Amino acid sequence: MAIDSTATIHKTAIIEQGAKIGAGCSIGAFCTIGPQVTLGQNVNLRSHVVVEGDTEIGDDTTIWQFASVGSQPQDLKFAGEKTRLVIGKRNMIRESVSINPGTAGGGGITVIGDDCLLMLGAHVGHDCHVGNKVVMANHCSLAGHVQVGDGVILGGMVGVHQYCRIGKYAIIGALSMVAADVIPYGSVVSERAGLAGLNLIGLKRAEMKRSEIHALRAAYSEIFSGDDNLKTRAKKAQAQNAGVPAIQEITDFILGETSRSFCTPKEK
Repeated sequence: MAIDSTATIHKTAIIEQGAKIGAGCSIGAFCTIGPQVTLGQNVNLRSHVVVEGDTEIGDDTTIWQFASVGSQPQDLKFAGEKTRLVIGKRNMIRESVSINPGTAGGGGITVIGDDCLLMLGAHVGHDCHVGNKVVMANHCSLAGHVQVGDGVILGGMVGVHQYCRIGKYAIIGALSMVAADVIPYGSVVSERAGLAGLNLIGLKRAEMKRSEIHALRAAYSEIFSGDDNLKTRAKKAQAQNAGVPAIQEITDFILGETSRSFCTPKEK
């Protein structure tokens, strides 16, 4: 067990032999930390937090009470194989959040980036890859093998089906059930998620140039309307907008490998 001398440990906390606790960490009352856990600098576990498995938590991350981090994946195929959970820096993981490590069938690792906010009751399933600055609102849930890009906002009680991809800076409205891939910068609403346009507020917050937003809106209309199939329209938009990075991201996303269909605008 390696506990930095500057760490503060409540007398009721349990830290198992082998755990590594970085400088400036604060471990609150009744927390439990397993033998393969590594905490970076200034990690704050408020109280009643359980961290298990081969789990690494980055600097300046705070985890609120009753969170379960790194416990066994909720996958019947899991057979006790060695897998990991890696959480980045400056994350805020609120009350009763659950995060599972990977499985052998999904690459063996779950990853959460930096500067994310996971609100009360959120769940990140096994083998998920979550980017930076992602917001998961209350009781939002990611099934296994989900990919979430940077800057995504998931509304309250959103459910995301296994193997779905959500592109960067997309926004998913509360109570949506996402069962298909969501393009980067997309805006999704409804019980069964349908594409409602682009996440214009998110684009402005990301300081995207006005000219690029105009080009993106035009490309969006071209991609999601017309007589050809979606991938043919995406290839056409890709060729016509080689100098616009955001459009290339959307077309690369659509033309990339996936086992799911795509969220598309609902028919009026």
